[in-house]
Amino acid sequence: MAVRASREVVFEAPKDAILDALADIEAVPSWSSVHKHTEVLDRHPDGRPHHVKATFKIMGITDKEVLEYHWGDNWVVWDAKATLQQRGQHGEYNLTPVGEDRTRVRFDIIIDLAAPIPEFLLRRAKKMVLDVATENLRQRVMARP
Repeated sequence: MAVRASREVVFEAPKDAILDALADIEAVPSWSSVHKHTEVLDRHPDGRPHHVKATFKIMGITDKEVLEYHWGDNWVVWDAKATLQQRGQHGEYNLTPVGEDRTRVRFDIIIDLAAPIPEFLLRRAKKMVLDVATENLRQRVMARP
């Protein structure tokens, strides 16, 4: 059962500041309530994370996965293989500059769940993930020097 969620917001920050915050994988648990642990396993030649081991907890469900990241000038995408709780995952941020120091941020995620979950729980989980992925990220970006 594939679950999709997306949100688009505008940050008062340049795209590079947003990409830098996203690339700081080790700090993600400090601003994301769903990430319990993250560890960069290896990096791309430019220093950005390539494979990341992560532990997530959402709505009382914990899962461990290895994410494969790819980076562009205006985007980041990641994919995960099957785990105990999901058959796969694809996430992405697409950043579009809006003027000099503003950026439109589009976050999309698709999770192929291993087992069905009641719709009311899915709605709550989607909201939590979207809030973390946009509003918590915004706070992190604005707090960075």
